[in-house]
Amino acid sequence: MPEEESILLRGLEAFAELGYDRASARELARRLGVSHNFINDRYGSKAAFWRAVMDAALGAQLARLPQGDPDPSVDDAECLRRIIAGFYRSAVDTPLIGRVFVVEFSQETERLDYLYERYVAPTLQLMAPSIERLVAAGRMAPVPLDVLFFAVVPPVSAMVGTPLARRLGRAEAASPDRLTATAEQLAALVVNGLLATGAGSRSRG
Repeated sequence: MPEEESILLRGLEAFAELGYDRASARELARRLGVSHNFINDRYGSKAAFWRAVMDAALGAQLARLPQGDPDPSVDDAECLRRIIAGFYRSAVDTPLIGRVFVVEFSQETERLDYLYERYVAPTLQLMAPSIERLVAAGRMAPVPLDVLFFAVVPPVSAMVGTPLARRLGRAEAASPDRLTATAEQLAALVVNGLLATGAGSRSRG
């Protein structure tokens, strides 16, 4: 593994375990195996190092999500399912990000602004065209952005919450194929739930 990649990965491990505030420059240097002034010399500050760590992990996640205009032959519900399933599959590859999110999503900080602008908003933007067409067609009710986000994101815990998953019956070492199937099942459940809020359910209200 290249030195820079290794440093960023160990930084992610430290921030995931300790949180930003407890990950002091001294402790980061110890875990990275570098001198105490390495982070300031290489990145400028601990905050800049945190952003570099997030960019390395989140950039890889975004790159794996479907990009560009969707295939017009693919139904919008299926397109939405594919994006969400890709999001869940990427969580398997970088489970430490989920731990960082648990802390950062609950605090009003510049770091939350950074995560929202660089990761959350672009992910939602990928889903927006399909959602808009589904709403226009009466297949999905208009859903506030915050409700949509929290409908899609919490199931990520099923991909990264391994100790709990084992207690719920998952095999000790789930295969990549099994985890992919889990991601597909979760995405289908979420999309089916969103579609259940469409015109049919409103008319019964």
